[in-house]
Amino acid sequence: MSTRTVSDRNDPVIESRDQLVAPMAAGEKPADQWRIGTEHEKFVFCREDFHAPTYAEPGGIRDLLLALAEFGWSPVEEDGKVIAMTGPDGTVSLEPAGQLELSGAPLENLHETCAETGRHLKQVKAIGERTGKGFIGLGLWPDKTRGELPVMPKGRYEIMLRHMPRVGSLGLDMMLRTCTIQTNLDYASEADMAQKFRVGLALQPLATALFANSPFLEGRPNGYLSYRSHIWSDTDPRRTGMLPFVFEDGFGYDRYVDYMLDVPMYFVFRDGRYIDAAGQSFRDFLTGDLPALPGELPTANDWQDHLSTAFPEVRLKSFLEMRGADGGPWNRICALPALWVGLLYDQGALDAAWELVRDWTMEEREALRNAVPRLGLKAPVPGGRTLLDLAREALEIARGGLAARARFNSSGDNETGFLDPLHEIVARGETPAERLLRLYQTEWQGDLTRIYEESF
Repeated sequence: MSTRTVSDRNDPVIESRDQLVAPMAAGEKPADQWRIGTEHEKFVFCREDFHAPTYAEPGGIRDLLLALAEFGWSPVEEDGKVIAMTGPDGTVSLEPAGQLELSGAPLENLHETCAETGRHLKQVKAIGERTGKGFIGLGLWPDKTRGELPVMPKGRYEIMLRHMPRVGSLGLDMMLRTCTIQTNLDYASEADMAQKFRVGLALQPLATALFANSPFLEGRPNGYLSYRSHIWSDTDPRRTGMLPFVFEDGFGYDRYVDYMLDVPMYFVFRDGRYIDAAGQSFRDFLTGDLPALPGELPTANDWQDHLSTAFPEVRLKSFLEMRGADGGPWNRICALPALWVGLLYDQGALDAAWELVRDWTMEEREALRNAVPRLGLKAPVPGGRTLLDLAREALEIARGGLAARARFNSSGDNETGFLDPLHEIVARGETPAERLLRLYQTEWQGDLTRIYEESF
């Protein structure tokens, strides 16, 4: 989640609707300036007893963050506490229960993306070796109750933890017990954004299935392949989901602004602290009628903050965020941006991907989204096929899109090799979650602590 550290009193007050559209319109870039941003979260555990470390314990999350300084990272503080580290590879921040996230830098190609990921994991593993910490790539804590997990000292998390139980039964699980991989991508124009948004939403269940990696809850199989994805179905319906309006004629920035104005607020950031505005309306804020700050008007930064508090399957800010994947190990971190760059960054591939899904009804899209957390690649898709069948076609389109980009490393390899882990999943017809369940039932003999060997 976003890390905010400074209140800027010179930040312009929002006085017109054009200022609400501005962040999205400002994201438009010519194709030669499109970049790839990759975010990935991981669980931190103590090797001695597998507990989740607290923020302040010796060798805990605070100390882990500060240790990154030896690799050139600089601390970011909130209320005197280190909550993130910034550096040339982006920002390392802490999620609500101490999950570590790298929000990577915007990079030109997947070779750079994977190198960035490798640097980050090498750094945190080196720190972990000294401090007895391990890191694991999963979509869900496999064996921890909510009560066994710490809470990190960030103001926005305090507000969200209070608010989540009011609007859904699983919001606390989303905050405390999940990890994800996310890819952020650019667009050339409003029309290009709309086409990418539609393809991304329609095919997000494919990413969920290919990356499904959360089959355990509190030490037992939970009946799902991606329980992380299931959690989003009962987190907060006003800020999650498949956004049917994106598929309507005329969809563009202005329609997304309307959606965001209807998403309830969480907070306002002033003078270094978060003010609770949970459930209040940004529309009221625009007229000076926000109960949390009566008489005050929002600024551009307030709007940017608010844009970060909706959690649909694809999110629009000044770029598009693909949000459907569970956390996973190193090679799958690289595979997620490969999938979406291959599908969305070449016009021929984008058109071909749209042809796969353009005739689906909204009911069919929702049905697929609802089926995937349990069924994975076995979920039915329109036309009497399964998602596994669709995956074969989509991966071929993505491979062609990456080949057409012709971005090579120093050895002369293009970007298509980053899709190899997904080709292997499709060839086996077995999601990562199904592999873990198979190991649990056979080699591990029901001993779920063995999963900690599946670390980065």
